[in-house]
Amino acid sequence: MAAADMFQTTDLGPLLVERGIDLSREQVFRLVTQSPQRLSMDTLAALCDILACQPNDLIAVEAIGEQVAKAAGQRGPIPQVRRSTIRRPEAT
Repeated sequence: MAAADMFQTTDLGPLLVERGIDLSREQVFRLVTQSPQRLSMDTLAALCDILACQPNDLIAVEAIGEQVAKAAGQRGPIPQVRRSTIRRPEAT
C-alpha cells in the first residue's frame, strides 16, 4: 500500500468500492492488518488492480505436513493441507 501512496486503511476502502467490493471499515482494517482466513477471488482481483501487482505478490503458499482425513469411499493418496499466508513487503 505504501508503494501506492496509501498509508491509512481508509485510503483502500473507496478504491475497493469503485471495483464493486463493499467491505465495512472494520473489514478493510482487518484485511490490511491481519492475515485473512478467507479471501474472495473478487477481492483478491480488486487488490491486485489497486496495488498494480499479481496474486503471487500478495499470497505465499506453503505446504505443511498435516494430512487430511479421506472422505468415505475416496481412493488414492491422502491430500496434503496447504496453507496460504499474505506476504507483507519488507520495510526498506
